[in-house]
Amino acid sequence: MLTKELLRVSRAGGGYRPEFSSPDDERLAARLLGTYQGHVGHTRGELDDAVEAIEREGQFKLVRGLAKLLDREATVETRAPLPPERARRAAFEESEAVGVASADERERALARAADRLGTDPEAVAESLYADLEERQIVTAFDSRWGPAELLEQYDLSLAQTALFDATEVRVRSTEPKALVSAVKRLRLMYEIRRTGGEGPTDREVVVTGPAAPFSGTRRYGTRFARLLRTVAKAPEWRLEATVDDRGRERTMTLSTGDVTVPGTEPVAEPSYDSGVEREFAARFEALDLDWSLTREPEPLAAGAHVVIPDFAFEWAHSEFRVFFEIMGFWTPEYVEKKLSRLADLEDVELLVAVDESLGVESDIEALDHRVVPYRGSVRVKDVRDALRRYEDRLVAESAAGLPEELVPEADAVTIERLAAEHGVPESAVEDRAFPEHRRVGRTLVRPALLESLGERVEAGMALSEAEAVLAEVGIDDASAALSALGYRVEWEGLSGGTLREK
Repeated sequence: MLTKELLRVSRAGGGYRPEFSSPDDERLAARLLGTYQGHVGHTRGELDDAVEAIEREGQFKLVRGLAKLLDREATVETRAPLPPERARRAAFEESEAVGVASADERERALARAADRLGTDPEAVAESLYADLEERQIVTAFDSRWGPAELLEQYDLSLAQTALFDATEVRVRSTEPKALVSAVKRLRLMYEIRRTGGEGPTDREVVVTGPAAPFSGTRRYGTRFARLLRTVAKAPEWRLEATVDDRGRERTMTLSTGDVTVPGTEPVAEPSYDSGVEREFAARFEALDLDWSLTREPEPLAAGAHVVIPDFAFEWAHSEFRVFFEIMGFWTPEYVEKKLSRLADLEDVELLVAVDESLGVESDIEALDHRVVPYRGSVRVKDVRDALRRYEDRLVAESAAGLPEELVPEADAVTIERLAAEHGVPESAVEDRAFPEHRRVGRTLVRPALLESLGERVEAGMALSEAEAVLAEVGIDDASAALSALGYRVEWEGLSGGTLREK
């Protein structure tokens, strides 16, 4: 996938169509591949300068998008005689002591720093900023693709990026079982509809995010993008997506031949490093909380290294994330290395589950990371309690931005939908005043609407008929609404019910 600023789409005729590559672009792809291969052993900055020179010749987004894919094939490392952070700390402290204001005083500060570190001034100077991205070294470049395959991967990534803002995806495929299996693994809501239109099959799989259309479905765009890999594997397929294009709904249509999946596999079950991780993930996801669980999220910078946490918890109502690491029993060297990496993490909310047999809870807490001790298996309740501390603050922040009184535009609206419209959890709106609505169960209803319903609903009416009347005005909680109108339901076995006055 690409970043959204690299998205190329055509909106001609009110549509939404990715601007895919053409066979003429193979020469450009080959040139970029050669540029990356030719800069092994050079700095990242030199490679970036070479790519930018190609960008200035035209097709900026295409060049930058291809380079984004090639970046993933390159290995970039920090190479320096000393750890850069250590060299900087010593040099800056000695600079302060010397009072650097000239080149001679700078050399003197470097010499003093070198004495402290047991090395020479040249090594200190070389190490000072070696970890800056532009000074890191491209140590290897092993691309899986030739020019044609690179363009295929680009087209796939471009289509995936176009799906980031999708709110609904409709797919017809000659391999529906594989499609539905992938949808389930991605935890997306779906239904299967029969259609009479043209396409590879007469059945359509309609996919949305959980609780659509009232939840923040845009955050599920990345799952739609991952789903495209499975869709495009089928011999014949057709995909239509409703895309929120800066507040305007547009339809994007893709079909067999638009994109292919070069050398990649469709969505697969996540792998786990241990049974402890697998068991925890299964039990946590069964809770249906406002936190979603992501396996092995993006790498986190830890000094000259990176840390890939086991999981990330994503809050459903904002971009807030809590990373989660499970430390099981390993060798002392492993534990020491892990603690060193955790110490280098900055500005990260990290929760660490620690096997009690390691005896390092206090060491981790000293690093300002929260600890959940466990023995044998991680208790979901303990993790839930730790997350609730964040949740309480997030809910309070959400509620603080709401007025004391809320006046929904609709005559009938659920608490769930109102919270989604404001981008807050339901608990943030539940204690607000609703001067123009009456609360009926989990639905807010204007009194005038209730009065009009009282004229249409009467004793002796079949429950199914009353439910249909209520559904017309957007009320799904028939039990609460009928009670508010003064009726109860008299059940007649399994054949249904009849309204009676209370």
